[in-house]
Amino acid sequence: MIPLRDNIPSTRPPYVNYALIGINVLIFLWEKSYGAHLQEIIQFLGFVPGRFLSLLGQGSVTLAVVPIFTSMFMHAGWLHLIGNMWTLFIFGDNVEDTLGRGRYLVFYLVSGVASLIIFFLFSSHSRIPLVGASGAIAGVMGAYFSLFPGARVLTLVPIFIIFTVIELPAYLFLGFWFVLQFFQGAFSVVGFAGGGGVAWWAHVGGFLAGMGLIQLFAPGRAGNPLKWRS
Repeated sequence: MIPLRDNIPSTRPPYVNYALIGINVLIFLWEKSYGAHLQEIIQFLGFVPGRFLSLLGQGSVTLAVVPIFTSMFMHAGWLHLIGNMWTLFIFGDNVEDTLGRGRYLVFYLVSGVASLIIFFLFSSHSRIPLVGASGAIAGVMGAYFSLFPGARVLTLVPIFIIFTVIELPAYLFLGFWFVLQFFQGAFSVVGFAGGGGVAWWAHVGGFLAGMGLIQLFAPGRAGNPLKWRS
């Protein structure tokens, strides 16, 4: 399912959200400038769980921590970038509207870190670099789920070989997305799915972090999503 737009207008321009999208795009273009050396850049600036442990053991805290943040702004390909940035564009403006610019930026970064922590717990010895904004964006989606469950999301849905556009409640769209990530992650743990290079547990961790953090960042604004369906 591909979200096309929601029905909640922002009350002010989401400058931080636009800036995050712009920074991700610029960094991706910078990555592409390395051509054949791109994989070296991803290996160096991506988050590699096994290397993280090794660097901490050596006392190289800075080298261990920096990729946690640089990995959030890197992407492996055009589809990876476009999918992430489009999702952030759809859901991020309303969360920024609720939190304000400064708190939204902090919320975004903390959600990204939380998503990597959960990913690390399931892949602590992996030597494969993780890159992408999807963990932080999953946090934004979790916040949206808590703040605007009754919003309507115009969605492109594939039915067999035909695509159709339907309007879904946000709690249904985002809830289905989360359940899909969770089961894909669970299947990858037990060996029934290869994962396809997707960090399912980073998505799960980011979404849950977003739902929890929004209670701290916007107390009183978020409640039980299952009670708000209108």
